[in-house]
Amino acid sequence: MTEMSDIQTAPPLRTERSAQLFAEAQRYLPGGVNSPVRAFKAVGGQPLFIARGEGAIIEDADGNHFIDYVGSWGPLILGHAHPEVVAAVQAAAARGTTYGAPTELETELARLIVDAFPAMELVRFVSSGTEAAMSALRLARAFTGRPLIVKFDGCYHGHSDFLLVKAGSGPLTLGAPDSPGVPAAVTAQTLSLPFNDLDAVSQAFERHPGQIAAVVLEPVAGNMGVVPPVAGFLTGLRELTRRHGALLVFDEVMTGFRVAYGGAQVLYDIEPDLTCLSKIIGGGLPAGAYGGRREIMQLIAPLGPVYQAGTLSGNPLAMAAGATTLRLLGRPGVYERLEASSARLHEGLLAAARVAGVPVQGGRAGSMMTLFFTDRPVTDYESARTSDTARFARFHRAMLEQGIYLPPSQFEAIFVSTAHGEAEIDRTIAAAHAAMRVVAGEANGPA
Repeated sequence: MTEMSDIQTAPPLRTERSAQLFAEAQRYLPGGVNSPVRAFKAVGGQPLFIARGEGAIIEDADGNHFIDYVGSWGPLILGHAHPEVVAAVQAAAARGTTYGAPTELETELARLIVDAFPAMELVRFVSSGTEAAMSALRLARAFTGRPLIVKFDGCYHGHSDFLLVKAGSGPLTLGAPDSPGVPAAVTAQTLSLPFNDLDAVSQAFERHPGQIAAVVLEPVAGNMGVVPPVAGFLTGLRELTRRHGALLVFDEVMTGFRVAYGGAQVLYDIEPDLTCLSKIIGGGLPAGAYGGRREIMQLIAPLGPVYQAGTLSGNPLAMAAGATTLRLLGRPGVYERLEASSARLHEGLLAAARVAGVPVQGGRAGSMMTLFFTDRPVTDYESARTSDTARFARFHRAMLEQGIYLPPSQFEAIFVSTAHGEAEIDRTIAAAHAAMRVVAGEANGPA
């Protein structure tokens, strides 16, 4: 078998085994997948079934090798199967996979998180980002005694009912459900506003005095593609929420330990009241957390009346993987090297588009980035939606055929890991030049 570390010119893409596996999966799983974007519907074709990963490379069921920029949608900041993380999980599993009782590992990971995030004095572990956001906002409502939540169009905070609000909801209007099965009454207490629009938030507070419990956002939006905050947006939110007695909740499921060791709140020097985490803190295993000021967190049972529980919360395998990952990330020079690799990749992708004459906009924060196939600057969900998704699909396919595995959606983030070295970055940029020529050629050819 070809070694996973070998980087060679990609042979013709083989898909026979993945096609067989996908057909079988559809007999038992809705759409053949366990999360919608995996189905490749946004880019056409069929999903590839992954067999294994090592470092920056993944191998599918047909034996194709790819440089991976999905990284399990962000958690694998150290790359696949990092030896120290694998060893930590194996050692934890040998002692027992779960107990439903406190372990020293929970305290160890909690200490690392609290040390990294100045705004988090106490932490509660859960098993997913959805749970973290849902629980944090229940806590915010309890602490403030208020019903309304402000979120932003295009920001995703998990699939709990009251946060599944249409991205197209008009400013200052109460949300409509974004999925069948969610009653309108459940989302009637959620306001969805344009991202990066401080005036809209100010008007919401004026329209609903004393009713808004919290403003929740991804400080760097990552679920409409990567859209950083404009200057003054985060500081303005901090000032508005304090003035009106509401809590500021940062959903750092994607940005936590990704854009900086202490997340976006350290990068932008903003202290939220509550923070949601997931992805990297599990080191590749399911884990989530929420935390914040002691006076707020002490309302959670068993200290207070706000109930939240979970059978697998603080699972020892995830705690071991997460603690090992954070210790490795805390070593000197890690983020400097990661930033240099990410900047070089981002600049190389933009250059490839410029040379080919393909209009794109780049969004990047640390080691997460997106190429938007549009000539309009992207600052919010509406401008992100001007992207040409058909062009992105052609680009995605052309990159895949050259051995580069990108997220199968225009509106997802590319993730760089510490395992992506100069060779992987160089090969990816070279592939992007070829892929952009394909996009330009098809865009200029006959309809």
